Parts: sequence; structure tokens; C-alpha cells
Amino acid sequence: MSPSVSTAGRQARRATVASFIGTAVEWYDFYIYGTATALVFGKLFFAGADPATGTLAAFATFWVGFLARPIGGLVFGHIGDRVGRKNVLVTTLVLMGSATTLIGVLPTYADIGVAAPVLLVLLRAVQGIAVGGEWGGAVLMATENTERGRRGIAGMWVQQGSPAGAVLASLVFIAVGHLSDEAFLSWGWRVPFLLSAVLVVIGLVIRLKVSESTDFETARAREKKAGPAARATAKVPVVELLRTSWPLVLLGVGASAMGISSAYFTNTFVLSWATSDLGVDRQTMLDILLVLAVLQFLWQPLAALLARRVGTVRVMAGALIANIVVAVPMFLLIATRDSTLIGLGLALGVITGASYYAMLAGFLAQAFPVRVRYTGISLAYQLCSTVIGGSTPLVAQWLLGVGGGHWPVVGYYITLLLLTTVCVLALARRRAGSSDAGGAEGSAGRAAEGVATAV
Repeated sequence: MSPSVSTAGRQARRATVASFIGTAVEWYDFYIYGTATALVFGKLFFAGADPATGTLAAFATFWVGFLARPIGGLVFGHIGDRVGRKNVLVTTLVLMGSATTLIGVLPTYADIGVAAPVLLVLLRAVQGIAVGGEWGGAVLMATENTERGRRGIAGMWVQQGSPAGAVLASLVFIAVGHLSDEAFLSWGWRVPFLLSAVLVVIGLVIRLKVSESTDFETARAREKKAGPAARATAKVPVVELLRTSWPLVLLGVGASAMGISSAYFTNTFVLSWATSDLGVDRQTMLDILLVLAVLQFLWQPLAALLARRVGTVRVMAGALIANIVVAVPMFLLIATRDSTLIGLGLALGVITGASYYAMLAGFLAQAFPVRVRYTGISLAYQLCSTVIGGSTPLVAQWLLGVGGGHWPVVGYYITLLLLTTVCVLALARRRAGSSDAGGAEGSAGRAAEGVATAV
């Protein structure tokens, strides 16, 4: 092995590890907000409302983070496409950690009245802006530093940040969940938010040691050698993106729908539904969510290995179709109120959903040209977060109330799966015919066109 190959390999591994750890910290911050939304925010920040209205109001603040995510995607996507990926990721990590830590010391409605939910909404918006810039940059730092044949695996490790963050969030909330209700509502819920400050420092130390993206540096070097005629960066990335690749953005939004919605459906809506309407013990549900996060973390690498053998799109489409099949049994098992059956039902959704989610990052990254790639994947993913993903708990809770039962929620869940499946296949067909997106890992690129045509 030549020194250059060895160095490139080390850089690729370092970039992947840094992307995974930083993303895990970011998702930890985002998930603890979702858990706190389901368990305490309605009681502490909307104390004047009845329980159902307070829960809806808390879910609305949860959605604010998603409304802000496209702003982060546009701002940091522009910077990332113009000047590079690395410094953006340092900035987003600091932003997220600062907002999360401040939530941990925020006075409640009983302390400062209406100012409390206002400040909560503002800090949630900062969280959304940070995540909006984080995900796309982490995906690109991992995949653009890795050889083409292994980019799906590198993208999968970025996706591992989601279950890893969920595991951390569940462990911390399980620890404070053993407190009495009085202590938990008084100060226990703050501990997970304050812990973020420590995790951010760890993430920063690791990220500061990573070099800039190889693909971005190669494009800049080519521009310097060939002159302005070979400009590697777009002057205004979002303008060029919407002028040349707007269909990819729309398909990317749809292809991300279930990947974003599923986590918040399980960790936020189901947690709230089970611990309120179904009467399941809070600690039991937190234990179930921890097991599910570990299951997802262990399952996603297996899905990525399978995708290298049979093709990325075949795995993604097959997993989505399987998720549709298990949707009704999953809800029936949750509605039994039995903790074992609830865990089994949710596990069906996690295994099928994680098989698709594991490959989503690499799949989207290869759909856009390097010049506008950061902006492209960020805008697609974050618009989906705003329009579809972040509203999932709010819409599901509303449907549960007006529908008088869980069947309208089942219909909503299946609709999201159908939308995702159609858009994955359509985007795969366009990607397979694109020379810029060629060289997909294994037979993914060739398989994409075949699967889309067959279906």
C-alpha cells in the first residue's frame, strides 16, 4: 500500500468517525427535546392550558425546530458550497450545544409567565438552524472523503448518529426518570440538556482534527489550474440548484419523508400516546425506546452490507414496501397496552424503516453535482423536515383526537410510506441516468434503473 493510499484511508476513516460522533451529539440534542416535549413541556411551559391543549402546544414548539431547519440548510449550504464543509460543521455543533444547554436553565411558565414559552420557541429555532446545516455537511464530509465504492457505507455511519443519539437520550432520561414526579418536573428533566455542553466539547475536539472534503478540495484545485472557466463553486448555489436541479430537490423531499418522520413518530407521538391515553408507565416506554434505538444501531450496518451485494435502491424500496405491510399489525400491537407487544410492534417498524434509512444519506448525496451538493441535499432533507417530518407528532396527535381512535393515524403513516417509496424509485431512475452520479456503490446505480422500471 502506497503512503498516499494509506493517508487517504486514514483521512476517510477520521472524517467518517468525526461525522458520526458530531451527528450523534446533534441528534442527542434534538431527541432530548422531543422526549421532554412528550413528558414535561406541556405541563411546565403551557401550564395554563388543559392537558390535551398543552400537549398540542408543546408539539407545536417541537415543530418550530423543523420550520427553522431549511434556513440552516440554505445559510450553511451556501457557505459549505462556497468555502468548504469543515468550518460549517464546527459552527453548527457550537450553535446546537449552546441552545440545548440554555434550554436546561430556562425558567418555566410558573417563574416568568409567557416569556418562558417564547424563549423556548426561540432556542428551539436555533436548534433547528443548527441541525439544518449539520446533516448535509456531515454526510458530505464522510462520503466525499471516501472512495466511490464505499460511499454508501460512509453515509450509513452518518445515519448511525440518529440511533446513537437516541440511545444516549434514552439512557439519560431513563436515569432521571427514576426520580419522583416532583423531582423530575422540578430539575430532573434539565439534566439531559445540561449534559449537552460536555458532549459538544468532545465533538469539537474530534471535528477540529479533520481535513476538508477531498471532493471539494479536488474541485477547487481543478478550478485553480484551469482558471475561471472551470469554476468549481457556484456563485449563488441555491439559484443554480433551483435553475438546474429543482426536480431532484422535490424528489429528495419525498424520498426523505419516512426517514425523518419515523423517529419522531416513535420517540415523540407514540411516547405521548402510550403514557397518556394508553396508560403505559413512563419508565417502561423509555426502556422500550432504548431497546429500539440499540436495535436500529445494530441493524443499519447489516442493511448497508446487504445493499453492497444487491443494490442500494433494491434494499430501500424493499424495506419501504415491507414497512407498509407491517404498519397495521404494528398499530394493533401498540394498542394492546401490553409492554412486550408494544415493543414487538415498534420493532417491526424499526427494522423495516432502518433498512431504508441506513442508505438514505449516501443515496441523496450522489443525486446532486458537487457544485451545489451541500445546498441540494440540505434543502431537500430540511424542507422535508419542515413540511412533513417535524409536523408528524402534531398531525398524528390531531388525528388521534378528531378521529376518535388510532385508525386515522394508521392511514397517515401508510400515506407517508407510499410517498417515500414512489419518490425513492423516481429519484433512483433519474440518478441512474445521470453521469454526475455515476459509480454508485456496488451495483446500486445499475440496479436503480432496473428497480424503478420494474416497479
